[in-house]
Amino acid sequence: MSNDHAQWTTVDRYFTDLLAPADDALTAALADSTAAGLPEIAVAPNQGKLLHLLVATQGARNVLEIGTLGGYSTIWLARALPADGRLITLEYDPKHADVARGNLARAGLDKIVEVRVGAALDTLPLLEQEGAGPFDFVFIDADKVNNPHYVSWALKLSRPGALIVVDNVGRAGKVATPHPEDPAVTGTREMVELVAREPRLDATAFQVVGTKGYDGLLIARVRS
Repeated sequence: MSNDHAQWTTVDRYFTDLLAPADDALTAALADSTAAGLPEIAVAPNQGKLLHLLVATQGARNVLEIGTLGGYSTIWLARALPADGRLITLEYDPKHADVARGNLARAGLDKIVEVRVGAALDTLPLLEQEGAGPFDFVFIDADKVNNPHYVSWALKLSRPGALIVVDNVGRAGKVATPHPEDPAVTGTREMVELVAREPRLDATAFQVVGTKGYDGLLIARVRS
């Protein structure tokens, strides 16, 4: 770990301990995900708290998440919903989905969260056919190659005034220049450029450093 990363981690822990402390359900969700061999790429606790606050501030009742992993971010999102709220989360890997379902059940959120398994570009059209939207809030944290498609679908399925949040947009600084050998960078750049030219979206993006290293976040609002 570099000196910079160590300092970022120390500051993250300071903020997290005071403002986003772990509880049993969140701690167990990370522990069970690690024990099941899931990649350790869940959002940091303070970023999870940010998602929670954004959903609460939005007054969201209908949330869509693209990329469930072990359900850690899902717990943060779902806890901000009212008792009659609903969250649909899409996960490609059946093993990840099973771990997430267990974590959500332990957190008491299995009644308002539905985990759907399959490639998101297959399940998103089904949501449209079912009339599952419009969504008030969409969190995108899946494979970066398809980020432009995920944002397009999020826009299609969201109401005016909805928020769309995309994680991991900084790519350790690589996003600022073309990297044709890195499909994740290419997909992220295409997504940011799509958002920039989409008149129905008003957005910003910013760099983030912390426990998870050097990355970034994009937040877009669907114009009324």
